[in-house]
Amino acid sequence: MAACGRVRRMFRLSAALQLLLLAAAGAQKLPGQGGHGQGQGPGANFPSFVGQTGGGGQAGQTLLQMPQSSQLQHQQQPPQQPPQPPQPPFPAGGPPARRGGAGPGGAGGGWKLAEEESCREDVTRVCPKHTWSNNLAVLECLQDVREVRRRRDGLLWNYKEVCKSTISENVPDEPVGKGYLVSCLVDHRGNITEYHDYRLICGFMDDCKNDINILKCGSIRLGEKDAHSQGEVVSCLEKGLVKEAEERDPKIQVSELCKKAILRVAELSSDDFHLDRHLYFACRDDRERFCENTQAGEGRVYKCLFNHKFEESMSEKCREALTTRQKLIAQDYKVSYSLAKSCKSDLKKYRCNVENLPRSREARLSYLLMCLESAVHRGRQVSSECQGEMLDYRRMLMEDFSLSPEIILSCRGEIEHHCSGLHRKGRTLHCLMKVVRGEKGNLGMNCQQALQTLIQETDPGADYRIDRALNEACESVIQTACKHIRSGDPMILSCLMEHLYTEKMVEDCEHRLLELQYFISRDWKLDPVLYRKCQGDASRLCHTHGWNETSELMPPGAVFSCLYRHAYRTEEQGRRLSRECRAEVQRILHQRAMDVKLDPGLQDKCLIDLGKWCSEKTETGQELECLQDHLDDLAVECRDIVGNLTELESEDIQIEALLMRACEPIIQNFCHDVADNQIDSGDLMECLIQNKHQKDMNEKCAIGVTHFQLVQMKDFRFSYKFKMACKEDVLKLCPNIKKKVDVVICLSTTVRNDTLQEAKEHRVSLKCRKQLRVEELEMTEDIRLEPDLYEACKSDIKNYCSTVQYGNAQIIECLKENKKQLSTRCHQKVFKLQETEMMDPELDYTLMRVCKQMIKRFCPEADSKTMLQCLKQNKNSELMDPKCKQMITKRQITQNTDYRLNPVLRKACKADIPKFCHGILTKAKDDSELEGQVISCLKLRYADQRLSSDCEDQIRIIIQESALDYRLDPQLQLHCSDEISNLCAEEAAAQEQTGQVEECLKVNLLKIKTDACKKEVLNMLKESKADIFVDPVLHTACALDIKHHCAAITPGRGRQMSCLMEALEDKRVRLQPECKKRLNDRIEMWSYAAKVAPADGFSDLAMQVMTSPSKNYILSVISGSICILFLIGLMCGRITKRVTRELKDR
Repeated sequence: MAACGRVRRMFRLSAALQLLLLAAAGAQKLPGQGGHGQGQGPGANFPSFVGQTGGGGQAGQTLLQMPQSSQLQHQQQPPQQPPQPPQPPFPAGGPPARRGGAGPGGAGGGWKLAEEESCREDVTRVCPKHTWSNNLAVLECLQDVREVRRRRDGLLWNYKEVCKSTISENVPDEPVGKGYLVSCLVDHRGNITEYHDYRLICGFMDDCKNDINILKCGSIRLGEKDAHSQGEVVSCLEKGLVKEAEERDPKIQVSELCKKAILRVAELSSDDFHLDRHLYFACRDDRERFCENTQAGEGRVYKCLFNHKFEESMSEKCREALTTRQKLIAQDYKVSYSLAKSCKSDLKKYRCNVENLPRSREARLSYLLMCLESAVHRGRQVSSECQGEMLDYRRMLMEDFSLSPEIILSCRGEIEHHCSGLHRKGRTLHCLMKVVRGEKGNLGMNCQQALQTLIQETDPGADYRIDRALNEACESVIQTACKHIRSGDPMILSCLMEHLYTEKMVEDCEHRLLELQYFISRDWKLDPVLYRKCQGDASRLCHTHGWNETSELMPPGAVFSCLYRHAYRTEEQGRRLSRECRAEVQRILHQRAMDVKLDPGLQDKCLIDLGKWCSEKTETGQELECLQDHLDDLAVECRDIVGNLTELESEDIQIEALLMRACEPIIQNFCHDVADNQIDSGDLMECLIQNKHQKDMNEKCAIGVTHFQLVQMKDFRFSYKFKMACKEDVLKLCPNIKKKVDVVICLSTTVRNDTLQEAKEHRVSLKCRKQLRVEELEMTEDIRLEPDLYEACKSDIKNYCSTVQYGNAQIIECLKENKKQLSTRCHQKVFKLQETEMMDPELDYTLMRVCKQMIKRFCPEADSKTMLQCLKQNKNSELMDPKCKQMITKRQITQNTDYRLNPVLRKACKADIPKFCHGILTKAKDDSELEGQVISCLKLRYADQRLSSDCEDQIRIIIQESALDYRLDPQLQLHCSDEISNLCAEEAAAQEQTGQVEECLKVNLLKIKTDACKKEVLNMLKESKADIFVDPVLHTACALDIKHHCAAITPGRGRQMSCLMEALEDKRVRLQPECKKRLNDRIEMWSYAAKVAPADGFSDLAMQVMTSPSKNYILSVISGSICILFLIGLMCGRITKRVTRELKDR
């Protein structure tokens, strides 16, 4: 008969024979040799897949028996003792086989062992109630109880006799040891009266005989049990098969025929764990402990035991047997009954078991999972039962690395070196992931690739629960931060990433999460949400293949790079991503910005630079900032990828998740409008920069924004709005310039030259000029944004401004205040900066910040270049803010130190300065300040009334302002500092300067010993003669008299002063007492000045005469002297001898 074809049917129906076989096995047990490891009898020869329980010790654990001669069997079997007297065989009316066999396992409506009188009492006392209806379960319960066993031996013996006679009657001609008996018995199961043979698996011995000998599976622990125990033989072969898969060059290889036979046996025993005798005996106690209420059949007990495999109370022997079983499942999914049954239709539907593929490939669990996962990710319908089974086995692979031969082969050395002793609950895999991230050493590429493959097979990105280590570490975070998301949803991982480095995140979860994300980030398909939203775009733009297919031209890591390049394209640049896909790309970019290790390209290209420049930067986000800081020092490939990422951030700063988190209050209060835009285009960063110094600004946000500004200075492309507005202008006007500060200077110079030359058409476009203005204003806020100035003044900052914080232009202001002490190079740079700010006051960050409200009040219509001039004109208004007034005074002091810092004066006196102050300009160096010398020179010429009208007007303003505040006269401060501190300390300390210091110096003129200071005071007196407006004390005292007596006199050129002097001499005019007193004091001072400071030349002498109180007398004397000389000449003739005409004509 064709027995081999009936093997599967034999296993399905073998449960009907279990009770008979078990009974026969129990009847062979010798009296007094019960219990484990005691005695062996023919019962050891019966197969486990028919539910044997009667055999004692290890011999009872048999699955199949090797064919041996009867003589050898009798030599190895111990002598049997006489059996006990048999009990009545069938008290209730004949043999059980005659009354309709029970169903599988002995359950059903037929005869029940628990109802037999000889067993009823013991079953009720020893066995749980739910087992009473299952004959097999009852036998399992009773077999180890010695006194019970003695009472039931007679009953079991009768069963043995029945089976023996049945075989002889029905199958007398079948050859022994060929596996045909069971099939034959099944065909004649209605007539079975006896059953006994152990060689039941068709062809097994023919296929595996050599392998048994090579692997030495036929002689295991001799002396303790039957040398050919069938369960142990199969277990030994299974371990050999598993070991071969885990070795790169195995010394012993199992033949292909035997491999198939072993996997076939494992498949046939997949329904009921009783059928795997080695596992059954290894896990009996564990089954009772963990799976007591789990019914046998359909692989349920296997699954239950798998779920408890890593429990502390699980026996090591059972755990080892379960692991072997799982490894077989990994080699052939059909070894799992539940998986094969649940996914049968789906495998056929999606062609996951194509016949033309080699079985070794299509049968592997990994192939099945990848094929079905691909269908799920493509949106195909896979049954819920199959998906449930897939989830269980994906979790199983993540929990135990040893189930993946590739991990064993590729990572053996790394596991021994870094991760020994971390076997349970996925800890070893996460340890390897940690090593890959570079936190514990280095990992080989083969091991890294094996890990990447395993992550794709298990696909934990689709359901975080697959990764048990992550699930347990992040449970508390999920319950608090992600409780609004359904359990098992792929967005749980995104939620965890969003809360990375927040207060809700715990350290263990953070580590496990980053370890997993490291691998997910290297294959875009492992993020199920990204794959679902971008599948169409990736196929259209990046030419990708199916979920479980790869391409050398477009590897998985390159797909995301392709996607984000298209995500930020403009409509003019070509095809763009769909809105849904673009949002997912942004989400991934946000996650990657938190850790450089989540950006595969960045880490691969910058590994050396990270070690070289950023080894000490271990805090969150510091590595990328470090790379950006050292951009110019990086290797070319690393510099390119960091530059591209920075350029991308400039367009969409929301990619910087950590920065956005730090700046959330500012964004909500000041930038919520631009933050809600679908497309950022650099608006949000511009808003943050403008509000960087708001009161609500926190330190982290300010530092982050400033750092991004500093990075932008390295390349103009890093400023998105500037790049888009000026790209064409830069290519045309500044083609070889890359640094932003140099580009700004280049374009600004071009704009200024076009403006000065009054060009008909500006070379820089209007949109670029507008954005250029924004960039110039931003650069003035922090000295670090002007690299040349910062480098030149580093040592000075350390010496004079070490306690001053960066930002708000505070360092720049500090350097200005200490300008005289600065090094030459820094002094020159600061002077150039001041010159630029005075030409365009809007670039003076401090002035604009302090006087912001006053500008709105007094100068709303003023041009940016006349802003300071407008503020100076309103400086003494009662509504002027004191702080703004003080800042205006500072700028006036700065302007008066050098005419080049006063653009209005420079333009008005363009002809007068070289004419009257040529000597000062000749002596001065090109880069040195003139310390107010030119302005002092112009003041003297003003007193001489020799300046042009425009220049005279500007000098008059300067003299008037400096007469009220001595600090506005740099020469006076320079030469009279000691006298001011000694003679006029009280006046100098006054909060409001109204000319008291100047008046004090004039009054104490005789006490001044220093010639230079005395000369400056005399110059002040000389200037006051030229115009009463430059003498505020005298002008205030005589304001009423000027109104009454000199109202018709045009101010300027000393005319009103002469009017007052004449009124003083006129006895008819009565001046105010204060005015009269001040005038008399001035006359005495002028007289003294004339004595101690004689005229330097004829013009100076003429001026002294004209401004002298005795002007009329002096002029009269001079006129009279001239007349007398003229008359003497007329009266006396020529003194020389007359010469005759003749002599002249000769």
